[in-house]
Amino acid sequence: MSLARRIQSQFEDSIAAKQGALPALAVPIEAAIRALAAALRAGGKVMACGNGGSAADSQHFAAELLNRFEKERAPLAAIALTTDTSTLTAIANDYAYEEIFAKQVTALGRAGDVLLAISTSGNSPNVMRAIEAAHAVGVRVVALTGRGGGTIAARLGSEDLHLCVPADRTARIQEVHLLILHCLCDGIDALILGETP
Repeated sequence: MSLARRIQSQFEDSIAAKQGALPALAVPIEAAIRALAAALRAGGKVMACGNGGSAADSQHFAAELLNRFEKERAPLAAIALTTDTSTLTAIANDYAYEEIFAKQVTALGRAGDVLLAISTSGNSPNVMRAIEAAHAVGVRVVALTGRGGGTIAARLGSEDLHLCVPADRTARIQEVHLLILHCLCDGIDALILGETP
């Protein structure tokens, strides 16, 4: 296969993954937008976590809320739990890597906040522990996963929201996750700025 054809194939696969995900995700994305916007309007915050590319997505999402997405508005309370290397390494060294997000959620999370938990496989132990910690302090969870949701799907409560990309390939799941995050940002802004009911 030529390099040009490989590139074309990547584009085609990405487009197909996004189109295939829309029927399954449109309703839960809307529910997640409403939950996040309600928390932010009520003075709560959004905490985001994930590993690798999902860590980058956590930081991207928090930056879009704290700064702005596409429209001018007041800053929104958001924090990526993936960025403080002193905290991350202290927890991993003194306790376990599985606790790096959970201890932060326990310390920072309050009832009315939302945890955005991102795991392409749905099996990240430290993300699962963060979800458990969120439940313990009354924080609602919005989980972004793929591959059927993995073990995270079974850990979610009735008040949580699960945005599970119907794909198995990591690159495609991550590409759809990025689109979902932009949908969340756009929808939150639309609700907060009164552009949509």
